[in-house]
Amino acid sequence: MKRILVCEDEEAIRDFVVINLRRAGYDVVDVACGEDAVEVYNRQNGSFDVALLDIMMPGMDGFTLCRWIREKSSEIGIIMLSAKSQEMDKVNCLMIGADDYVTKPFSPSELVARVDAIYRRVSISNAHKDNSKIIISGPFSLDYQSRTVRKNGNLVDLTQVEYHIIEYLLKNRNTALDRKTILHHIWGDAYVGEDKVVDVNIRRLRMKIEEDPSNPKYIITLWGFGYKWNI
Repeated sequence: MKRILVCEDEEAIRDFVVINLRRAGYDVVDVACGEDAVEVYNRQNGSFDVALLDIMMPGMDGFTLCRWIREKSSEIGIIMLSAKSQEMDKVNCLMIGADDYVTKPFSPSELVARVDAIYRRVSISNAHKDNSKIIISGPFSLDYQSRTVRKNGNLVDLTQVEYHIIEYLLKNRNTALDRKTILHHIWGDAYVGEDKVVDVNIRRLRMKIEEDPSNPKYIITLWGFGYKWNI
């Protein structure tokens, strides 16, 4: 069963989200605050595929909750709900470990499409865990079975999205990949967001693998086009 944790303090919005996700076939657990989300997550041993988190909540806000969940699991998909549409708010969501963001107000079709896209990526990742292939590229090794990446033998702590991006880049090393191609491969053809999400995740990935993220030597920017894995 597709399981999703919904944390939203506004009852009307929470009910709207829960009804539409259940209609789409999801098993939904909903809570009204971050503290309750932590309690439920721990009580159910983190057995969720996706978490849908409101940002502006009393007590533990969505940013804090997102960081807490991401520390617990790199595999769960996280989508942030925000009443703000400013660029910096979107970037902040992605930089702290979220996979996507949805700006209020949103339609049922947009909500379900975003959740479906994240769920597909999570389920595909889990289904591929029995693949024993290893890719070696310079100081990096990518293990399909464990879905992990190591640099000089040291484990690199990656989210699902970051892992899929570096996997895609490694498979297409020294090949110029435009933003839209990366977007469609990682987020799926049904994704309706902006390709800025690619840039933010690349920036976050560089912070984890580059010696000097401001002067990258592994993930090269092709200005006005996209990116290339340079090993």
